[in-house]
Amino acid sequence: MKLNAILVEDEANSREILRNYLAKYCPDVNLLGEASTIKEGLTLIESHTLDLVFLDVEMPFGNAFDLLEQVPNRSFETVFVTAYNNYAMDALNNHAAYYLMKPISIDELIKAVDYVKEIRQKENALEDQILKPKLKNVEGKITIPQQDGFQVLEVTSILYCKADDNYTEIYLADKKIVVSKTLKYFEGILSDYSFARIHKSYVVNVNEVVKYVKGKGGSVIISSGKELLVSASKKKDLLAYFE
Repeated sequence: MKLNAILVEDEANSREILRNYLAKYCPDVNLLGEASTIKEGLTLIESHTLDLVFLDVEMPFGNAFDLLEQVPNRSFETVFVTAYNNYAMDALNNHAAYYLMKPISIDELIKAVDYVKEIRQKENALEDQILKPKLKNVEGKITIPQQDGFQVLEVTSILYCKADDNYTEIYLADKKIVVSKTLKYFEGILSDYSFARIHKSYVVNVNEVVKYVKGKGGSVIISSGKELLVSASKKKDLLAYFE
């Protein structure tokens, strides 16, 4: 599968290095253009249907995040390239598929491209298909601690769980339950069932997913109509639940 890509980087030498690395080590990347400014990058994005954008974080008159804010409904994956390691959290919040440090490691570049390629191939394979989750255990019960004891919940009744600091909000079809346990705790106890961690804030019942939406990192719509964000770093894991 070929990935249509562009490169947005203000330093000519850095563009040349990445261009040469892609040509030599990543033959599946079809580089459609290069830009040295945010304005030029935006023009390229609007002119092409893209799978992947290599994006330098620091540029004159702005940065990568300024550019991405101007493309709210993007369907491409983003690989950030930077000499500074203090942008990692911003990269995650902007749904970067990968975060490359300069000087670029060839091995890391290949991993980044392979990661995006796997996501794209799975998305394409699932289009226009009747989705069948690859389930482990479907039925089961968990106990939810409460002040006067505990409540027993059928696992299948849970739509999704949402993090709220050290608490977790459990959403059922007709109500919300707040529990003094972290989302990581519920990620663990629900791991044997059809639940996927799709974001730092969400664990979702895969059986309740009715639509997958490509976007910044993507999102899912569940049976209740609620749309939940999917982090780019979690997208591959989510898609692996379907066949």
